[in-house]
Amino acid sequence: MSLFQFIKSKSFFKQVAIAVGGLFVLVFCLKFWFGFTTNHDQKIQVPDLNKMELVEVEKKLNELDLRFEVIDSASYNPAYPNRSVIEQNPEAGDFVKENRKIYLTINPSKYRDVVLPDLNGRTKRQAITHLLSIGLQVSEEYSFVPDIGKDVVRGFKYKGKKIKPGAKLPKTSVVELILGDGKGK
Repeated sequence: MSLFQFIKSKSFFKQVAIAVGGLFVLVFCLKFWFGFTTNHDQKIQVPDLNKMELVEVEKKLNELDLRFEVIDSASYNPAYPNRSVIEQNPEAGDFVKENRKIYLTINPSKYRDVVLPDLNGRTKRQAITHLLSIGLQVSEEYSFVPDIGKDVVRGFKYKGKKIKPGAKLPKTSVVELILGDGKGK
């Protein structure tokens, strides 16, 4: 029997009809099963967790059958309480299904530490620019030591004590510069 005769035969059309019918039955069964197992009509509105601490977040989300995961600690923001939620994903007001994981970004308890660079021999202006760029503040008051270079950095003070380059300070700390007076030998 040739291919062309087989395609025109009754047995070929029966096989095609059985395959199409089986496909429809399979699609119908899958649609019914997915609708049952995915809780298609279920919706839980995500609460606003902004500025809440983790203990409160856990209690609130457990009541709603939701989970959470802390994905990151952002840069410290003094407008938010320590270890409170800064961002959440999905956003507040979105609808999710039960047991969905909410991803949280938490405010750290303090500013991150910054390493004090070695600026010995740099000008006051260069040092101020560099310190501001890494997140430190520079005091308006300066200490002077005898040195041939005028307004050349010769050290740092933090809270009245002399500190060395490489020391770690909290971001936004106020650093006092020790400068040369231009009169030394």
